[in-house]
Amino acid sequence: MTRKASSRQRLNASLRSGTDLPVLHSPDERTAAFRTTGRDVLALPRLNLKPWHGLLLMGLLLFSAGVAEAQNGGGREGVFSILVKWTPLLLQGFVFNLIISVLSMALGTAVGAFLGLMQISLLPPVRAGSWFVTQFFRNAPWLVLLFYAMFMLPFQFEIGGMTIPFPDWVKAVIGLSLPVMANVSELVRGAVQSIPSGQWEAAESLAFTRRQQIWQIIMPQCIKRMLPPWMNLYAILTMATVLASVVGVNEVMTLADQVKAAEGGRTDLLAPLYGYLLLLFFIYSYPIARLTMRLELKYAVKI
Repeated sequence: MTRKASSRQRLNASLRSGTDLPVLHSPDERTAAFRTTGRDVLALPRLNLKPWHGLLLMGLLLFSAGVAEAQNGGGREGVFSILVKWTPLLLQGFVFNLIISVLSMALGTAVGAFLGLMQISLLPPVRAGSWFVTQFFRNAPWLVLLFYAMFMLPFQFEIGGMTIPFPDWVKAVIGLSLPVMANVSELVRGAVQSIPSGQWEAAESLAFTRRQQIWQIIMPQCIKRMLPPWMNLYAILTMATVLASVVGVNEVMTLADQVKAAEGGRTDLLAPLYGYLLLLFFIYSYPIARLTMRLELKYAVKI
């Protein structure tokens, strides 16, 4: 009992200080930390949404809209009626945000999983190169990567005498998939290295090849460990898709600015309109955050 308590204390101290890697701890230590801190040590910072966050957003939306209505001197359309009138257009832009998030997540996951497996390669050059790429894109600002993708990729391609346009939203998908790729790479590396060494030794004793060990034994065990932080990453990515408005993509933030301009640039629309967008993102992200927490509890390493 004393040894387990001391192990739990050491792990919790290392988590707070950030000086130790979770994958170096034994399964019982990781489980103890999860039960103590309420989070998986392999996970990204959790999107810890609560029901009162949604109520607060709703309250702020109603309050700001009420203040705007009170300041309306008459002769102008009410704030609530404006929000209702432009809701179909805003929802259309919000769906476009979701499309960008799904495509970016799919592309980043596919490339990031391969990059993460390269990080555990037995070849030092491959391992070092993949580690550098992962750390570079993981620590680069998302907006900077988005600008690079937007202005360094061509606007069109010439193939066989045909001009094929390369739209801005596709560039936005590529730009947002880069940090996703790096974070997925770390998730894969951490999940693989968190598997007890006895699994590798047992597979090797049964004459499995390295590829068979990874794909048939190790990766199936990693899926459950990676799923909660992967979903958390997707929720964060979804909210980050509004960055595409900076580079001219017609998503929900761009359409909100167009709505404000169409209504004569009314300053009283600013808080209610953007509060409405915050509420849309909360309604979409809250179920993902709650499901992530449930999966963390369900798939926590048991001792």
